[in-house]
Amino acid sequence: MRQRFLAALTAVVLILPLLLLPIRSVHAAMDVAKQVLIGADYSDRDLRGATFNLSNLREANLSGSDLRGASLYGAKLQDADLHGTDLREATLDAAVLTGTNLNDAVLEGAFAFNTRFKDVTITGADFTDVPMRGDQLKSLCAAASGINPVTGRDTRSTLGCS
Repeated sequence: MRQRFLAALTAVVLILPLLLLPIRSVHAAMDVAKQVLIGADYSDRDLRGATFNLSNLREANLSGSDLRGASLYGAKLQDADLHGTDLREATLDAAVLTGTNLNDAVLEGAFAFNTRFKDVTITGADFTDVPMRGDQLKSLCAAASGINPVTGRDTRSTLGCS
């Protein structure tokens, strides 16, 4: 009887501290690849590492969201609002950004070599270390102005405009 009591007491002593530990939230990256998300509202959300590959995000609102490390490969972002988004280290390759609002966005280190930028607003955007084609760079330089409120960098300088 005494052995059973000691065994039960030992189990309680060993297990109870584990039950009292704080529960930590687990961050799982969202995957909505190949989805039609026209007009979706993803504003002010933690979307780090999310996958939007080949998704239609036309007129979607992603303003103020944290998209660090997210993949938007081949995404359709026509007339989308990415104002103030954090796109550091994001993949934007082959994405279509037509009429997209990138004002005050941080794209530092994002991959956008085959991204199509057309009629985008980029006031205060930070494009530091973003590889892109010369034709796209030329059109962005024509529209570049402002200082990014997060990094303090001049948009024209981050694009390397002359």
